[in-house]
Amino acid sequence: MQLRYRFRIDPTTGQRIALARAFGCARTVYNDGLRLCLDADERGERIPSVAALSRMVVTEAKRTPGRVWLGQVSAVVLQQAVRDLGTAWSNHFASRKGTRKGPKIEQPSFKSKKDRRDAIRFTANARFKITDDGRLRLPAIGDVKVVWSRRLPSDPSSVTVIKDLAGRYWASFVVVTDPAADLLPEADTDCGIDLGLKHFAVLDDGRKIDHPKWLRRAEKKLKKAQRQLSRKVKGSSNRDKARIKVARQHARVADARRDWQHKLSTRLIGENQAVYVETLGIHAMARTNKAKSVHDSGWAQFVSMLEYKAAKAGRLLIKVDRDFPSTQRCCACGHRTGPKGLPGLRIREWTCSNCQVHHDRDTNAGINIRTEGRRIRASLTQHHIPGDVPALTG
Repeated sequence: MQLRYRFRIDPTTGQRIALARAFGCARTVYNDGLRLCLDADERGERIPSVAALSRMVVTEAKRTPGRVWLGQVSAVVLQQAVRDLGTAWSNHFASRKGTRKGPKIEQPSFKSKKDRRDAIRFTANARFKITDDGRLRLPAIGDVKVVWSRRLPSDPSSVTVIKDLAGRYWASFVVVTDPAADLLPEADTDCGIDLGLKHFAVLDDGRKIDHPKWLRRAEKKLKKAQRQLSRKVKGSSNRDKARIKVARQHARVADARRDWQHKLSTRLIGENQAVYVETLGIHAMARTNKAKSVHDSGWAQFVSMLEYKAAKAGRLLIKVDRDFPSTQRCCACGHRTGPKGLPGLRIREWTCSNCQVHHDRDTNAGINIRTEGRRIRASLTQHHIPGDVPALTG
């Protein structure tokens, strides 16, 4: 199983200059390759292959006066930029043909040097190395200090160096782990989860996990920083400093959200053999008057954490289709007598008109999600679906 481990790095001033040079060269190679592809597409010709692009925009370009400075950085970084371009075109064509699931992917676009997020990737061919004193040795950059928060389970196959919007540097390692190393002993419990805005999650046993509202709590500082940014002259160094302050505030919010969701998802996967969640129409919900709260929740990130942690621990995550009436159905008798439509969103408690059982809206939904998840799980077992499938959609 492949996993990605990310750590903060602290390059020196000279190393930051070398990284900026590598970021710029990779961006130039990517844009040169994209221009060749677009020109070929306009002429009705086939887009050049990755090997042909690499030869034209890297090998041959280094011999020209206008691109001779490409030789100052590792060739692996430039080749990876061309491969990323090839992957972007492949995803675009697969999306256009309908062979790729998910939203439609547009054709690649040019990268601007004004983009504040940069990334370059080193593979094993670059011969990067973690030294004995814990530094990351990168070709044409040097030994970079790494802030290790945990040990890597195995030797990394590649490392991506990232500079984010807040000006922080990261090293993201891809490692292959032993599937049996992180398996947890089987548990005899399962859990249905109803995600929401009033509470972040409501479990089928009635436990309600409060919503931390990371963005709402930071709004006062964000507004102040954004007002200061709006007063700065465009293109000035003071505006760039103000932009970094805004980006750092947003980074703190994102880091707090991610840390909290990691802890919650780890606890839920550790306690339960199977976890059932309901798929949500996040794109549609993000176009309503609750858009800010929807984005602040980060449900998609949380579900993806549950998904890969379930696969890693040998547990099961089952996704119940959002068309399933978890809120409207009575968990006691099964009749759909609950609140319906937009007016029903304001009803937090209701009594079933068929069996007269009084329900908490969210707890009832969690129980129904668990019941439907168990039904899907049983049907998969009857059809001899392997038990090590990490995530299944019903």
